[in-house]
Amino acid sequence: MSALKNFLDEQNRLIAFPAKRKVKLEALFYLAGKFEQGRRYTEKEVNALLNQWHTFEDPATLRRELYQHCFIGRERSGAAYWLEPQQPTQEELEKKYG
Repeated sequence: MSALKNFLDEQNRLIAFPAKRKVKLEALFYLAGKFEQGRRYTEKEVNALLNQWHTFEDPATLRRELYQHCFIGRERSGAAYWLEPQQPTQEELEKKYG
């Protein structure tokens, strides 16, 4: 998480969403680690969790990025979210998006 440290404040919250793909992926891995495996979250709970771990007040972007990169799943209606049981690897994502 070396490159990501430049994007964290003293409370380990993201202060900006990185633009560079590699660091952005590190940020997504970091945020995914804050979710509990096997727990279902409402959108409001996901937003609250993400708000605890960033300072730039954009949980919708973070939620969307976590979903698009297969870290979290959701019901089609958006009524429930969960941490995917099998997380993507850094290598898989770099190959897919690199």
